[in-house]
Amino acid sequence: MESKDELYYIATDLLRKLIHTPSISRNEEAAAQLVHDTLVKQGFTPHRIGNNVWTLAQAYDPAKPTLLLNSHLDTVKPAASWIRDPFTPVEEEGRLYGLGSNDAGASVVSLLGAFLFLASTEQPYNLIFLASAEEEVSGANGIALALGELPPIDFAVVGEPTTMRPAICEKGLLVLDCTTHGKSGHAAREEGINALYLATEAIERLRRFEFPLVSPWLGRVKLTVTQIQAGTQHNVVPDHCDFVIDLRTNDCYSNTQAVEILRENFPDITITPRSLRLNSSSLSPQHPFIRRCTLAGREPFGSPTLSDQTHMTFPSVKIGPGDSARSHTADEYIVLDEIREAIELYICLLDQLEIGKESV
Repeated sequence: MESKDELYYIATDLLRKLIHTPSISRNEEAAAQLVHDTLVKQGFTPHRIGNNVWTLAQAYDPAKPTLLLNSHLDTVKPAASWIRDPFTPVEEEGRLYGLGSNDAGASVVSLLGAFLFLASTEQPYNLIFLASAEEEVSGANGIALALGELPPIDFAVVGEPTTMRPAICEKGLLVLDCTTHGKSGHAAREEGINALYLATEAIERLRRFEFPLVSPWLGRVKLTVTQIQAGTQHNVVPDHCDFVIDLRTNDCYSNTQAVEILRENFPDITITPRSLRLNSSSLSPQHPFIRRCTLAGREPFGSPTLSDQTHMTFPSVKIGPGDSARSHTADEYIVLDEIREAIELYICLLDQLEIGKESV
């Protein structure tokens, strides 16, 4: 069994290598190979599908529940305002700078450190470590692909920057393509029905609309019109106007229910969801893992951001080192002590955790 110092060294060494290895979404091949090689070096037999890499702690026992440790390898593209080279890990005053250091490289390596410790002892569960791809784009070849290769999961810990507070629920996402329909005509004459005017009136009603159910953890459903397009030329009254809604659902509604409610309240708008699969997720505050978090002084909260939890049909929690406010920003960084703390806290929260085959 490695000491906590050795686990920290393995984790931070891997993080530096990951920063140095570009892994923009859908191009995580080299980063996945780094994780694969690290697992081999530590004595495990990793598996891979696409750019997703996973391994089991020991022989699988179907009589035990199965716990998944997961975070993602991919990053967004670096913002143009980076001062440092985003792919060169630079340590300054206890901070490690580099693209993906905070979101979510620190979670990947901290969960790996905890996995190495827990795998060296007998646990009341099967343990799987999975570094997945395409999280930032909710891609079909990310965790959704990998989960089909894994045994049934009873509980998952998803590593994302939450300052090591457990997010027991997170908002879902709907992108809605909307259209208002009018009648074309000459702009110089009093004719036609201007679909752009219909759209602006509808958008104002949408701005005031509120879904009735409010989540105690996530608050209200958030509806934002983000794009609009109409017209073919200056002297033609537009006969249709297209606009886009970004809708963040709370845990009171499925995405299907949210679309139905909007269609009932706005029958004059054609509403077409691009996808219904990115639903909100939630976990009971009484789950054994959350009870341990509370005892450790880590209070649960609701997260407004989406993660790979949306692909999980089993209980899961989002918790990891770093701060979401640093994600996707220029000169992103992780405080190195946050990684040490995360490894130790993950171990504390997971060692001998009883989750059962039927989690709360």
